[in-house]
Amino acid sequence: MKKCMALMGMLSLTAALLAGCGQTGGEAPAERGADTAETSAAADAAAPETAQTEAAGAEEEGDRTTFTVGFDAEFPPYGYKDDSGEYVGFDLDLARAVCEKNGWEFVAQPIDWDAKDMELSSGAIDCIWNGFTMNGREDAYTWSMPYIDNSQVFVVPAEAGVASKADLAGKVVGVQKDSSALAALTDEENQENLDLAASFADLVEYADYNTAFMDLEAGAIEALAIDIGVASYQIASRGDGYVMLEEPLSTEQYGIGFLKGNDALKDTVENSLLELYAEGTVAKVAEQYGIDASMICLGNDK
Repeated sequence: MKKCMALMGMLSLTAALLAGCGQTGGEAPAERGADTAETSAAADAAAPETAQTEAAGAEEEGDRTTFTVGFDAEFPPYGYKDDSGEYVGFDLDLARAVCEKNGWEFVAQPIDWDAKDMELSSGAIDCIWNGFTMNGREDAYTWSMPYIDNSQVFVVPAEAGVASKADLAGKVVGVQKDSSALAALTDEENQENLDLAASFADLVEYADYNTAFMDLEAGAIEALAIDIGVASYQIASRGDGYVMLEEPLSTEQYGIGFLKGNDALKDTVENSLLELYAEGTVAKVAEQYGIDASMICLGNDK
């Protein structure tokens, strides 16, 4: 019993000593209140280390060996699979040329357009480059400069007798999910477009435009709201059975979307794209895919 009491006494003494040490450590900041300037100076001294860390990050960007582009694989002429099974398109060919300039391996990564943000934030892709509209998304990504001026238009069967947007009243209209055309038709700040959408018999959303065109051809829908570049490609590939209405639904610009804050990669890709523009490569690729030269809005000045 005495041994137990002695042991308990020793433990109590040890605890008291430890408590005393802890109390001294806890009171130290209060006693050094006059050292605020010294603490600030120490923080300032650490600032170069932060700058060095950021510089190291920039150096790591210089060590890049691959460049993975996320794109909708059913969005011609910007990105799609050709008859040989290869992923091609205006945007993808430009991305390949950028990779050649920087010695990177080009990786074309088809994605579900609804999941594009998750793919980018997870690091599965380095950018979204596929007819990607900047308007309305300005603060959501780190953007390249715009490279294509684009409009949203309506495509209708040539023999449908539809000549204007007003003629779409009572019609079943198709549109791609999460597209600029859908955004234009549901923009609460654009009453004209809201009224237009309200006049439709129905607005049907599709996962991709190829399926939408199949339904347009079959008569399941009577009009299709779509990007002008995609519309031009689809009409050219399907003959004279379709026309675009002259009145655009909306206008916009395409850019390359990078993860917010990834300025180093954005700058590298953008500078390479400007070089390709100056060399005439962009115009040649545009001609190859039937994109009107007037739609290209790149320049030599940032």
